[in-house]
Amino acid sequence: MKVLIIGYGNMGKTYANSFIGSRFIKPEDIFVLVRNDFSSIETTIPKSNFSITPSEKIADFDIVILAVKPQDFSVLALAIKPFLKEDQIIFSVMAGITLKSLEQQLSCSKVVRCMPNIPTQIGMGMTVFTASANVDRKELFIIQNLINTTGKSVYVENENLIDAATAISGSGPAYVFYFMQSMIKAAVDLGFNESEAELLVNQTFMGSVAIQNSYSLSNEEWIKKVASKGGTTESALRVFEKQSLENSIVEAVKAANNRALELGK
Repeated sequence: MKVLIIGYGNMGKTYANSFIGSRFIKPEDIFVLVRNDFSSIETTIPKSNFSITPSEKIADFDIVILAVKPQDFSVLALAIKPFLKEDQIIFSVMAGITLKSLEQQLSCSKVVRCMPNIPTQIGMGMTVFTASANVDRKELFIIQNLINTTGKSVYVENENLIDAATAISGSGPAYVFYFMQSMIKAAVDLGFNESEAELLVNQTFMGSVAIQNSYSLSNEEWIKKVASKGGTTESALRVFEKQSLENSIVEAVKAANNRALELGK
């Protein structure tokens, strides 16, 4: 299997490293198309496999991964469309660009659209993906195995859920970091130094996720276990409720979803 990765930013590098690290694809079978000079890039992929100019060689690859910004897609599509073949699988990680748009602008029928998140860089990612009708079960299996080198994945038939995944798992790490940073600030205000505050908060998040994954209890049940009646945790939760924090989070996620839809227009 030969793979072409177009774009070598965070996601392009992540896929290349994950494919190689898992030994799913050999370095010499991964090719990269970039816009700028690649001489300073450190990689186990042979430098002869890098290029800055689209050519007829694009037709040689089984899978073409589009790892560029959605704003750059229209220009890219014009450049690579003449070289694509009907039986190639187009694998897109661009937010908001629909299967229909990909099919129409590239004149391809086998298209996969996915939404990964930043923890894919350490093999702990969450990816939601969907595919056009012409991608068969065997091809879907191959694609899912490729994706799973970066973490876990969920296949959905309803393409609208890709935009929803953008708002949940795609943007989600930023929500977590925001909450963590707020807790760190509170810890510093209460007298801890910065490093102590970071340790308290980081370990609390890591431990909470680990114990939540270790038992079959719901989040509500865990909250009740931590929040003793009349205790300190209950006081904090009352502030969250008074400030309608839950509603704010829901509205924020919906705003992210709306923006994902806008990017696809």
